[in-house]
Amino acid sequence: MIETERLWIRQWITADLAPFCRLNGDPVAMEFFPATLTEEQSRDQMNRIRQHINQKGYGFFALERKDTGEFIGFTGLWHPSFTASFTPCTEIGWRILPQHWNQGFATEAAKACLQFGFTRLDLSEIVSFTSVHNHRSEKVMQKIGMQKTLEFNHPKIAPGHYLEKHVLYQISKEKWNENTIDIRNK
Repeated sequence: MIETERLWIRQWITADLAPFCRLNGDPVAMEFFPATLTEEQSRDQMNRIRQHINQKGYGFFALERKDTGEFIGFTGLWHPSFTASFTPCTEIGWRILPQHWNQGFATEAAKACLQFGFTRLDLSEIVSFTSVHNHRSEKVMQKIGMQKTLEFNHPKIAPGHYLEKHVLYQISKEKWNENTIDIRNK
């Protein structure tokens, strides 16, 4: 479990399934994904994520608000399952229920997961990517110190599809350390 000022970043529990299904079925939350997910697809995804965390010690962790105890989404580290010029790699990603947007939760959780990845897992680099249309996620990437390095056509999205074009952001352990030192000195 990782603790931040306002969040518990933790392994998934059974009670997370219902709000996770709402998250994956919400057309606003899933705007930049090819489709929403059914309850069965969400259950399968949650089980895969839980297994990954149990086996590897990391993955997409559940996010719980400390003040309310609510599941609000997930963030964490994953290995993309497609081939691109930057794979294999470790990705940081997040998805949060829309009613919890614009409160800094994604940024807070992502910063904690970067720290976990660089200090506990000793990763040398972490990437993040999203549709070129997803400016909210790009802002989170920028707030956590990542730099845009390229645009690419996502190989799992049909050619010509509105969501095909993606941006890639990256941060090295060295750059993260520099950013962390700068923050401490301010």
